[in-house]
Amino acid sequence: MSGFENAFIGTKRGCCTWTGTSTTAGSPASITPLEELFTKFGLPASQLDEYGRSRDWNVDLVPKFLMANGQLVKLLIHTGVTRYLEFKSVEGSYVYKAGKIHKVPADEKEALASSLMGMFEKRRFRNFLVAVQDYAFDDPKTWKDVDHQATTASQLYEKFGLDKDTADFTGHALALYRDDDYLQRPCGELIRRVKLYSDSLARYGKSPYLYPLYGLGELPQGFARLSAIYGGTYMLDKPIDEIVLENGRVVGVRSGSETARCKQVYCDPSYVPDRVEKVGQVVRCICLLNHAIPNTKDSLSCQIIIPQKQVNRNSDIYVSLVSHTHQVAAKGWFIAMVSTTVETENPEAEIKPGLDLLGPITQKFCSVSDVYRPVDLGADSQIFISQSYDATTHFETTCLDVLDIFRRGTGEDFDFSKVKHDLGDEQE
Repeated sequence: MSGFENAFIGTKRGCCTWTGTSTTAGSPASITPLEELFTKFGLPASQLDEYGRSRDWNVDLVPKFLMANGQLVKLLIHTGVTRYLEFKSVEGSYVYKAGKIHKVPADEKEALASSLMGMFEKRRFRNFLVAVQDYAFDDPKTWKDVDHQATTASQLYEKFGLDKDTADFTGHALALYRDDDYLQRPCGELIRRVKLYSDSLARYGKSPYLYPLYGLGELPQGFARLSAIYGGTYMLDKPIDEIVLENGRVVGVRSGSETARCKQVYCDPSYVPDRVEKVGQVVRCICLLNHAIPNTKDSLSCQIIIPQKQVNRNSDIYVSLVSHTHQVAAKGWFIAMVSTTVETENPEAEIKPGLDLLGPITQKFCSVSDVYRPVDLGADSQIFISQSYDATTHFETTCLDVLDIFRRGTGEDFDFSKVKHDLGDEQE
């Protein structure tokens, strides 16, 4: 095999790859035909007539939504891969409070109409949103006695008189924090995250989230096509036998009797078990439904976040829903995913609050996955390893990992000023 500058093993992050082990384009997040989904979970795949045409199904094992104005979308636009992709907005964004689902309010009008809060709290929250939207980090006149470097997130909530429940859904459903550690950190990050949510919502109106037609497997397929334009080589269903090292530094990747020489390797933890450490587990349950999730206004797609405090946990529970509107299920069918970070010896019981929101479930597929992270930065070996997917149903945390890998591999931060246009320009 000829030499390469970089070898990308697996397609878990949606990067173009030259080799991989899956029979479909993707790794743990790959799309799976319906028969293979049943077979993967040890269920009979012979009686599937009620689910419609099998070819209409593209089930993502780890579905995640993209923030419309987020960094991952900007990265995809910068690469040019979006010319091969088509995205559609997700119809709803909801948060769980006191046993009920509520639409996440993200602007002044929604704040005043929300059933999440009482009348006086609505006005306080509205004032908070207005202040956040008007906040310009480079213009102290807009700060209104809130120094984003000196004021903590908790103090910011207190300044506007927000109660604990409002702070809870703001931090977890708008700012998408996974725990409450952020409360004691400077509030600048919170302000940026809430602004991102609101700006993303403003782009498409229904929710701030996007999902690719035909599922996440379209991302690596798009990169495979793009890599060919730039002289890359893409190999599907190519087993990896060894990452070849010389003096502790990568020099190639071996498959059978062939070795591709390269200077760097980018991969997920499954390829280098001796270079990662287990940091936890995630429980996920894919559910096939023949109806929309109750109390979501019959949304054909949506996300629901159950903040940890609402169910006496240390980790949020996430629910996502997609359907034929994104070309991932037969018409009349829906694919829901419920996931969370494992905290007990009975993982499936931990996601019960999410499962209870779904209504009748025709079929479910539950699994528990270990979560790994690299033990070093990869500077010496030039092997750059991603973290395992977390329990979230959005790509915000994954994007931070992508940017971290870019920084480790290139020695510099990605310059977002290079992104000169948006997704609307790409898809016109």
